[in-house]
Amino acid sequence: MAQAAPAPGGMSRPGRTPEMERRSTDVVARPPDVFDARTHSLARVAVPVALGLVYGYWVAANNRAGGPVTGWNLLLGFVSALVFAVVCAALLRLGPRMPREVHALSWSAFAGCSYGFLYSQSGSIMATQGSGQGPHDDVVRSVLMGLLWAAITFIVVFYRYYIREDAYGRRIR
Repeated sequence: MAQAAPAPGGMSRPGRTPEMERRSTDVVARPPDVFDARTHSLARVAVPVALGLVYGYWVAANNRAGGPVTGWNLLLGFVSALVFAVVCAALLRLGPRMPREVHALSWSAFAGCSYGFLYSQSGSIMATQGSGQGPHDDVVRSVLMGLLWAAITFIVVFYRYYIREDAYGRRIR
């Protein structure tokens, strides 16, 4: 059985470490990058495509509400997947160049629109039509649910960007 050779300084323990106290600068070293540049460039494409396919399938499944799969249902799913993947890839590419307020607002608008559209395709809205509510109420409910999701996303994402950037938009961690 192979074991690593003991390193000087022993095991790390909670509390103060002399190595960190003796540092001459306040710069915190980044953890090592496990993946190479090729893997990162592949992930920039693969992650939005995979998320888009899941979203497109979800939209199509909500739209058909347990009924048979039709050509229009497949088209709706693929178009939804394509739009979701393109917007997600654009936000991942352009987001770090934006100020933190605009960056958080763009992600929250994306999340709110995505959720609102997904909610509008849901079968729960179709079930309320027999209860005397019109299609106008369904649209209002979808918009309100999208706005609620966007507000929650904005709070979380803005807080994340606020604690990780300085006032000029430079990452501090």
